[in-house]
Amino acid sequence: MNNAPLSKIWWLWIPLLFLAVQAVIELSFDHETLVRMHTEGGPHESMQFFLLVAALIVAVRILIGFPARAHPWLAVWVALAGVCCLYVAGEEVSWGQHIIGWTTPDFWAAVNDQNETNLHNTSSWLDQKPRLVLEIAVGIGGLLIPALRRFRPGLLPARFDAIYPPSWLAVTAACALFCKVADAVGEGIGVNLFERVSEVIELYLFWFVFLYMLNLRNTLRNL
Repeated sequence: MNNAPLSKIWWLWIPLLFLAVQAVIELSFDHETLVRMHTEGGPHESMQFFLLVAALIVAVRILIGFPARAHPWLAVWVALAGVCCLYVAGEEVSWGQHIIGWTTPDFWAAVNDQNETNLHNTSSWLDQKPRLVLEIAVGIGGLLIPALRRFRPGLLPARFDAIYPPSWLAVTAACALFCKVADAVGEGIGVNLFERVSEVIELYLFWFVFLYMLNLRNTLRNL
């Protein structure tokens, strides 16, 4: 399979640049500005939405003309990725509420803890649990699988070669892990390193998804 990396700009310099810019933001702005930047409609939320929409578009483009009958499980895998991108992108903007600004119906506001027309604020099973699954998937796909490929390739079933994340995605996965660990260490010593580390980590998670879909497109076009 073709696992030639994308340009270093995508998988190396952009993740590192974002980390540097985030550090400058955290050190330069006052608390109120930081809160506005990391809440609904802020730059982080907006970038997350556009990344997921871009990943969804890539998934759709893969499926158009894809030989699904010859590779049914790969078609299902891409379709599942697309559905997940659609769901999370819709949830990020409350299915358009953040853009258009409609009022949440009373019956839905009663079950939504942020008075929004989305699902993830109604239950941890639609919010924290899916996020945890994605964090684990990025950790496995971005760090564990590249390590196994390098040191114990025989442990990875060859039939799934087409969907294994490439080793260069380890940079984005490592950045997400760094933010999570740094925030935990900071809290342990009483230092607030991030205003909302969850938004920073999500940006890296969705960047990982976007790059993964681009790589998957390049791999599957050879089938």
